[in-house]
Amino acid sequence: LHDLLTPREIDVLEHLVKGETNAEIARTLIVSEGTVKFHVKNILRKMNVANRAEATSHYMRLSLRQDA
Repeated sequence: LHDLLTPREIDVLEHLVKGETNAEIARTLIVSEGTVKFHVKNILRKMNVANRAEATSHYMRLSLRQDA
């Protein structure tokens, strides 16, 4: 994923995996909610997934492979 996503997109993805809302992510990263939406849209496009749940699932599978 580090080759596919920018460092900020990875930050946002890690918050998505925790189940945080766009508003919560925005507050944590000190950016606007619109900026978070922009990053989420790019993450979904780059990962070729339809939604946040799919992105989270894909991230978890990749994480498990790296840990093995």
